Amino acid sequence: MSNVIKELLDRSHRLGADPRNTNFAGGNTSAKGTEPDPVTGEDVELLWVKGSGGDLGTLKQAGLAVLRLDRLRALKGVYPGVEREDEMVAAFDYCLHGKGGAAPSIDTAMHGLVEAGHVDHLHPDAGIAIATAADGEELTGRVFGDRVVWVPWRRPGFQLGLDIAAIKEANPQAIGCILGGHGITAWGETSEECEARSLEIIRTAEAYLAEHSRPDPFGAVVHDTLPEAERHERAAALFPLIRGLASTDLRMVGHYTDTPEVLDFVSRAEHPRLAALGTSCPDHFLRTKVAPLVLDLPPDAPLEQAAERLRELHAAYREEYTAYYERHATPDSPAIRGADPAIVLVPGVGMFSFGKDKQTARVAGEFYVNAINVMRGAESVSAYAPIPESEKFRIEYWELEEAKLRRMPKPKPLATRVALVTGGGSGIGAATARRLAAEGACVIVADRDLGAAEKVAAEIGAGAYRVSDVAVAVGVDVTSEEQITAAVRAGVLAFGGVDLVVNNAGLSLSRALLETTLADWDLQHDVMARGSFLVSRETAKVMIDQAMGGDIVYISSKNSVFAGPNNVAYGAAKADQAHQVRLLAAELGAHGIRVNGVNPDGVVRGSGIFASGWGANRAAVYGVEEERLGEFYAQRTLLKREVLPEHVANAVFALTGSDLTHTTGLHVPVDAGVAAAFLR
Repeated sequence: MSNVIKELLDRSHRLGADPRNTNFAGGNTSAKGTEPDPVTGEDVELLWVKGSGGDLGTLKQAGLAVLRLDRLRALKGVYPGVEREDEMVAAFDYCLHGKGGAAPSIDTAMHGLVEAGHVDHLHPDAGIAIATAADGEELTGRVFGDRVVWVPWRRPGFQLGLDIAAIKEANPQAIGCILGGHGITAWGETSEECEARSLEIIRTAEAYLAEHSRPDPFGAVVHDTLPEAERHERAAALFPLIRGLASTDLRMVGHYTDTPEVLDFVSRAEHPRLAALGTSCPDHFLRTKVAPLVLDLPPDAPLEQAAERLRELHAAYREEYTAYYERHATPDSPAIRGADPAIVLVPGVGMFSFGKDKQTARVAGEFYVNAINVMRGAESVSAYAPIPESEKFRIEYWELEEAKLRRMPKPKPLATRVALVTGGGSGIGAATARRLAAEGACVIVADRDLGAAEKVAAEIGAGAYRVSDVAVAVGVDVTSEEQITAAVRAGVLAFGGVDLVVNNAGLSLSRALLETTLADWDLQHDVMARGSFLVSRETAKVMIDQAMGGDIVYISSKNSVFAGPNNVAYGAAKADQAHQVRLLAAELGAHGIRVNGVNPDGVVRGSGIFASGWGANRAAVYGVEEERLGEFYAQRTLLKREVLPEHVANAVFALTGSDLTHTTGLHVPVDAGVAAAFLR
């Protein structure tokens, strides 16, 4: 790695690590330098710039686009004008140097055309506050003098690159510029100088806002914030309904935010007015949509009233968003991408944000927090004045953004689904949690052993930007109604709801009838019959509120239909579970909730049940060595194959994926063929 690239990556990481400097995946950095041409051996001047879709804080060399600077600057000679500037993005491909690297972003022209060795383009809240102030140009002069220049709003692209290059040339004293409605750009001849100038602009803006801010820029407090426990309880109660509404056109995953910035904003008198103005920075509203949905009821309104009002406001939002699209769409505009809100604000409770996966939903919420900070800053020294609605539409329904969406990989089968797996810390439960996550689901790993659940969740989330974007662990004893309620609530707060439940928690005591105590009987039935009933009941409430259908899968057993010796408590409890499948399938079908079962047998390896004594007992019953029990079970099957936890997980996925949409009340044997357990 050359020194130029190393300096660029190090600078990017430092700038991207501080949210005061830029938002996640927002902004870009660049450096210019020379390298030998592999064909001629002569030095050629190159531009390294963060590619499309990357994040500064985690940027790697592969995330840089590398372009020949002479060819990039030669594009000025063929530039067809601002009306056709989007064509220049395709032209960047003819300027690339070497193989690999990231796709050039729309901001590449800004970095290549500005005559400076290093350029930073960032989205700091303080800088955007000045950029979105009603008197932003005058304010820029007051804050920075002639050291920073104002650039009127222009959609990112080739023309903006030309504008900034011309402004820099005309203002040799300037270290950077404020981009109206958008962000900041800084430049320098060295990486160190460029970074220092970026930070100077940001910190100067922050200091000015802190010194000159008027009190209460969002107005008086009109809604009290609920205490944390009460706030989270109400959030969990409303979240499934809100998620269902936000998923009317496209199924979404949710994220809940109750940071001080959000809670203060939704408590103030001016928040409905400001929220209606929408966000301004292109990075913001691409993820938050043009404006949020705002509940106009106090926090202590009855829950039923709040739910009904949310339904009314959602219907109105869809009408308004459709009208917004129709006001600005042209014959060649991309099709409307859904009319549901991405952000929902609830006074006293917080913010609910939505996306195609947990990370997208979380980042949408983070961007709206950025927008709140921007609005606070602008209102504190001036008035918040975002870019016009027509310009927002040109960004939101930009063909270049649409092309980026088309390049994204096809969603996995369980994308946007939220799965709760009990007994997920080991054996069948762990294998099922891993399989569902691998197929795109967000997973709530529930287990009495919280440490085991956390380990599985961490394994599932390994490699993710944040583990909690993929899986969360909850500790729960399924015999406790209170713990189940708390676990479901935690899962709802993590992802917005529950769509897929796997009742897997279990244990087994191998006892003859005369040796089975009442305590043995009660324990078996409390964990499996009672436990799965309670889990199904609590999660069905969530699914019904979501009105998005769902799946409940019972991991029953071959023993639910097969009568074996020394097994009365376990077999009876499993038979109870098996009939719950039929009963709930009949009851919940009206809500689009499918209920099915899996009947495994002989799952020895990795099984917590077998490791806890069941294996030793069954080995004694059958007169084999415990370590050979799996082989013994395999030899008594028709297929002569050992059943592993992953085979059961495969059946769960088969039942809950996209192929068996019209199947409910079914039990799938996963026993390698036990004729005595055939369903009749």
